[in-house]
Amino acid sequence: TIGKSLATHLKLPFLDIDQLIIDKAGADIPWIFDVEGEDGFRKREQAMLQDVLCKPPSVISTGGGIVNLAENRLMLRKLPGVIYLSTSVEQQFARTAKDKNRPLLQTANPKETLAQLLVQREPFYREVSSLTVSTDHNRPRIVVDQIIEYWKSLS
Repeated sequence: TIGKSLATHLKLPFLDIDQLIIDKAGADIPWIFDVEGEDGFRKREQAMLQDVLCKPPSVISTGGGIVNLAENRLMLRKLPGVIYLSTSVEQQFARTAKDKNRPLLQTANPKETLAQLLVQREPFYREVSSLTVSTDHNRPRIVVDQIIEYWKSLS
């Protein structure tokens, strides 16, 4: 939601890495995880990140696990405007509770899985981002406005 709105306001293309992987593979993410495992998916994710970074400037939406690989973090750190959309575990759970396209959350306790993933990934998010914006109690428009103000400051 935020990425698409931001792209519209900045008049840039919007690229969703997960969707690009699905389109290229001709299969959904759970299928890729089933057949190739998480490592196979992460390799696809890394290749897609490399590909989109060779394209003209755009708003890129990455999956939450993209920061797991050090090579991805290195690529992201080189970019001028990486935004970390910070969200509490409670909000993440509310937003993903019925989403069957998130293989890592297909556990007995997805809320606990989200908490573990946040503990693991948050230091990486902060390492690669140049701005952190909380989305918990902000409407998408407010978040987009904050990012646009930051983007303007980079010019």
